[in-house]
Amino acid sequence: MNNRTYEGGGAARARSTPDEAAPFLRVRGLTKRLGKTQALADIHIDVHADELLVVLGPTGAGKTTLLRAIAGLEPPDAGSIAMGGRDVTGDGPAERDVALVFQNFSLYPRWNVRRNLEFPLRAPGRSIPEVEIQRRIGWAADLLKIGSLLDRPASRLSGGEMQRVAIGRAIVRRPRLFLMDEPLTNLDAKLREALRVELVALRRALKTPMVFVTHDQAEALSMADRVVVLSEGRVLQVGTPRDIYERPSSPVVARQLGQPAINLIRVRRVGGHWVAADGTALMRAGHDGESEAVLGIRPENIAVGPLNEPQSGAFGAAPAVVEIVEYIGPTTTILCMWAGSHVHVVVPRRASIRPGDRFVPHIDTSRAMFFQSSTAIQSKGDST
Repeated sequence: MNNRTYEGGGAARARSTPDEAAPFLRVRGLTKRLGKTQALADIHIDVHADELLVVLGPTGAGKTTLLRAIAGLEPPDAGSIAMGGRDVTGDGPAERDVALVFQNFSLYPRWNVRRNLEFPLRAPGRSIPEVEIQRRIGWAADLLKIGSLLDRPASRLSGGEMQRVAIGRAIVRRPRLFLMDEPLTNLDAKLREALRVELVALRRALKTPMVFVTHDQAEALSMADRVVVLSEGRVLQVGTPRDIYERPSSPVVARQLGQPAINLIRVRRVGGHWVAADGTALMRAGHDGESEAVLGIRPENIAVGPLNEPQSGAFGAAPAVVEIVEYIGPTTTILCMWAGSHVHVVVPRRASIRPGDRFVPHIDTSRAMFFQSSTAIQSKGDST
């Protein structure tokens, strides 16, 4: 039993990148050890010519090492990297013609914005005419809305302004590939949300492929054409955000996306029902298949039955008891004790629920996921 949903579960598969088009970037068997740490282990990924690929993983997953290897800053121990159909594994960074944007901005603080933007265009060997340099600076400044900042020293910029300049310095080069190393991490929540929208629009306007690494699931869900889930240097799953959210390949992947995190409960098949360790019957089960599993159910796929009525829960089991209620925007998140586990449930904000209330949970069986019982619910690569 390996990650399946009940019949009717999940929406239609989202559009994926066409297979008939050869990828611009092709990484095969990339392996890298940093000291005693296996930073990358047999990585295989493709990035198409008009695609934003997000690499999602917790700290230590190997995200930055992967970007540095693609950029030519970190030679791999094994494997190959091809761009535009040509093997570039042995090429230096300049020969690869990629732009890498870091999370710490990396601007020259005493230079003004214009000079920071000009810097990559005046590098030795580029020989770009002055007219073309100024044209590109003006174009990038207009695109990123930083035209009024061109004469301001970088030390006097806000965090959002500095990140726009860092991105501008990357795009004026007109690279073949953008590599983004958690560029929004140091910004406040509202600015991160605004800039991730702008980055998606910018990439589409430039029609240049982009690899964007992050530990933030909101960035992965909102920005990506496809997501690579990375953990401890290994690729766990590749797919559209919708695919990975609705059809994760393992509990570790399932917990990478979703807030609150997916509920994972060990169950066994008893008398036609899936039953938790404490004997609570959670939902009906077919008669075929393995006798034990891990049930995964997203918090939004559990409905709240009548409150505080003198009745038992589903299939005669004890009801859930509310412990914590969090009001978050248009929804309310409930943490309750049910089936011997702490379970999160998301309901509309208008619901009037208080700690101590009891209710009958109803699982949307069409959205239930099942994983092999031998699969660990939590691991070092798990991210909640």
